[in-house]
Amino acid sequence: MIRLKLLTTIALAIAVAGGCDRSLRVNLSDEESAIHRTDADWLAAATSHDLNRVLPFWADDATILVPGVPPIVGKEAIRKYVTESFATPGFSITWKTEKVEVSQSGDLAYSAGTNRISFNGPDGKSLTEEGRGVTIWKKQTDGSWKCVLDVTSPAEASSVK
Repeated sequence: MIRLKLLTTIALAIAVAGGCDRSLRVNLSDEESAIHRTDADWLAAATSHDLNRVLPFWADDATILVPGVPPIVGKEAIRKYVTESFATPGFSITWKTEKVEVSQSGDLAYSAGTNRISFNGPDGKSLTEEGRGVTIWKKQTDGSWKCVLDVTSPAEASSVK
C-alpha cells in the first residue's frame, strides 16, 4: 500500500512537472515577429516626430546611452531628450534592425542594427551621423515589448560627414 501511494505520488509529480514544462514553452518566432512589428511602429513614430507616439516604446525606467551624453534614465529624462532632438533644426532619425534574438524564457530580447541621425550644424549645413545600435527589450505584463536599454555608438571613428 505504501509503495502504491509512493508510485502514485511520483507519477502525479512527473505529470504536473511535464504539464508545467509545456505551459512555459514560448514560441520564439512569434515573439521575434512581435518585436519586429513593435520596432517598425517605433520607427514610424520617430520619423514622424510624434512625441506622444514615440515615448510609450520605452519602459518607465528605461536608459538611453549615447556617446558624449550622460546616461538618460527614466521617462521624464527621455521625454526631455526626445523633445530637444525633435526641435533640433534638420533633425531626422532612421534605423534598420538587422537582428532580433529572444531569450528562451521569452521575456527578454535584444535587437541590433544600424542608424542614421541627421541635423543642421551651427553653420546651417546638414550633418549626418552613421551609427550602430543595440536595444534591450523586456516583455510587459500586458504582452507588449518595451525598450529598457537603448545604446548607440558611432559606426566608425569618423562617422560625422
